[in-house]
Amino acid sequence: MAKLDPAGFIRDVRQEVARVTWPTRKETLITTGLVLALSALAAVFFLLTDKLIQFAVGLLFGIGA
Repeated sequence: MAKLDPAGFIRDVRQEVARVTWPTRKETLITTGLVLALSALAAVFFLLTDKLIQFAVGLLFGIGA
């Protein structure tokens, strides 16, 4: 059974954090911008798809606004 060693755990965490390659501020801003832009693009796509389906159902069944 593993022993509880808080000091050892903290030491291991610090070693792992030191190995991480952190993104630069520029990379973070570019990635954030891309995520926001692609989310907006997906939202517009699904809005248009929903309106097209709504229109088609309205034509087929004569219902809807």
